[in-house]
Amino acid sequence: MSELLTTQTIARRRHPIRHRAEYLAVLAVRTAARVLPRSCVMWFADGCSRLFHRLDRRRRQIALTNVRAAFPSHSDEECRSIVEGAFTHLGRHVFDLLRFDAMSPEQMLARIDFEGEERMREALARGRGLIYYCGHFGFWEMQIMVHAVCHDPILMVARTLDNPYLEAMIERLRTRVGTRVIGRQGAIRRLLRGLRQGESVGMLIDQHMHDRSAVTIQFFDRPASTTSAIAKLALRTGAPVIPVFALPLSGGRYRLIYETPVEAPDPSDPDAVRILTQRCTDVLERYVRRNPEMWLWMHRRWRVEDDVTAFAAPAAEPPRQASEGNR
Repeated sequence: MSELLTTQTIARRRHPIRHRAEYLAVLAVRTAARVLPRSCVMWFADGCSRLFHRLDRRRRQIALTNVRAAFPSHSDEECRSIVEGAFTHLGRHVFDLLRFDAMSPEQMLARIDFEGEERMREALARGRGLIYYCGHFGFWEMQIMVHAVCHDPILMVARTLDNPYLEAMIERLRTRVGTRVIGRQGAIRRLLRGLRQGESVGMLIDQHMHDRSAVTIQFFDRPASTTSAIAKLALRTGAPVIPVFALPLSGGRYRLIYETPVEAPDPSDPDAVRILTQRCTDVLERYVRRNPEMWLWMHRRWRVEDDVTAFAAPAAEPPRQASEGNR
């Protein structure tokens, strides 16, 4: 963990001018998103997404490689179309999130349809807390904000951004509705305490984890190193685990879906953590297969072989890779 913190600190100090420029650009976008009609904002978002797709060759290639491996029966044209759609979706997500930040709680809720709220209420009634999870799919940041406005704020774990100015902005977006954000260091203990007090916690489940506590499961029929935190917390506390997804509707509206709680295996099963993590991932994969352009394919998700090599390295030369890859 100390090595991860050192890596992030170096990254923050290495590009102060670029970080300020990125922050100023986002501020300009936020201002435009708040004053322009949504149709104009989406037109601008799509233009920025196309530019991002064209200029960022590295992330474009990572995404294309991932899509080809996930959908081997797709033609190259179909794979490239999914990648272009993923860049477009990411741009729309960012711009709409900035629009939502300027809305009152009443204005937010007027744009949301809810599905499966009764599942969430029944799970909360058990009195053991509740674990929500999602992936970098759909409108994940927006769903965190809307859930906190309509229901209970959650305690969530999030990776710190390299850009400290953007990190402060995104933290304000998350916390202004009551959501509490914690870093990964010491997270399990704090989440466990929250669940035992009947609180709700939230995590993302779809980033590569370069950590001995991770478990390897199958995601799109390929081994993927995944956080074991959700499974360990659920098995230890008996807290229900509910997947949550936010999908776009027509006319600038969204549907927030609370899925059926994931069935937990017998806690005495020696493989219980991996089994529950796999079941959680299977739900996410089902959604991604239905709408592949809504997932963040730009992340180097499948790196299990790299981890095996790194952990086999001599102790005098520890791996320099951070616990999560660059997006």
